[in-house]
Amino acid sequence: VPDSWKGACEAGTNFTSSSCNKKLIGARYFYNGYEVTLGPIDTSKESKSPRDDDGHGTHTSTTAVGSVIELTSLFDYTEGNARGSHVRESSGVQGVLNWGCFSTDILASIDKAIEDAVNVMSISLGGVNVMTRLQNRGCLLVDESGVRRAHNNWSTHHSRLQNTINHILGGDFPAYASIGNGQNYSGVSLYRGSELSGKLLPLIYAANASNSTNDNLCMTGTLTPDKVRGKVVLCDRGVNPRVQKGAVVKAVGGAGMVLSNTAAKGEELVADAHLLPATSVGQKSGDAIKKYISIESDPIVTILFEGTKVGVKPSPVVAAFSSRGPNSITPNILKPDLIAPGVNILAGWSGA
Repeated sequence: VPDSWKGACEAGTNFTSSSCNKKLIGARYFYNGYEVTLGPIDTSKESKSPRDDDGHGTHTSTTAVGSVIELTSLFDYTEGNARGSHVRESSGVQGVLNWGCFSTDILASIDKAIEDAVNVMSISLGGVNVMTRLQNRGCLLVDESGVRRAHNNWSTHHSRLQNTINHILGGDFPAYASIGNGQNYSGVSLYRGSELSGKLLPLIYAANASNSTNDNLCMTGTLTPDKVRGKVVLCDRGVNPRVQKGAVVKAVGGAGMVLSNTAAKGEELVADAHLLPATSVGQKSGDAIKKYISIESDPIVTILFEGTKVGVKPSPVVAAFSSRGPNSITPNILKPDLIAPGVNILAGWSGA
């Protein structure tokens, strides 16, 4: 532990001071802004502590400084040794997201991190410009929140002093939706289980299997079992979690799922560990499959899983949700400053 370190390991719900060690050297949590606005945290549903109930903090911190784990994989994907970018470094974590993302709590956590003498601050959230807190403090800030794709793909950070980072894709987990007319549409998936083994199954669009509002989204209780049973369902992305959509299809007897992006996500693909044979495809592929369903009397499909692919070309590729241009206010300042892998990263996850 660095001699300059002034951090602490704060105890709370499902978290004790002994939870810290020489790798996790500090853990704090900030909630006053939440409680002033919305009232006391319901500790029966959320941990009032640094405990990561969501998984996001564990994933980002282990990507940065996680120790080496030998001969590991996720359902046999990416077999090998897993490690963070800087395995010899330690981390102090600041919890602000379990119960909400209030600017006052975010700023309080930043102030405390500076007092604790952090050397590098990585912030993977949005909603507040933190530059004024960090100028002349001797702390390097790397912030990914300002590169979310906005109007015209321009970055939302315009300070010369704030380092923004774009996400890139390197490896891939391809899974193809192969439809009855012979067309194959490339998608991604981390599904590991009984596969369709090339068997062509009936394909139905969720909007045609329900009488509910938002029936294209495969939300809980919207699918009609008699229309879905034994079929692969095409669900649109949005509102409810991606993996939950597959769980909804599976619960009513569906055999698989093709998850299609809409205009909101475009061609951005995120690989998920689905609960049934499923693949995620971009908007263009999704629209093509929907057109096939609309004109074919008996549409059919199978899903082909290709495992882990490295050395994908072109590579690296900037993720679809990341900005491509400078800031709209001061376009002479180019952003982002850095690009680094940030999508489809297999890293640690909270067991909370």
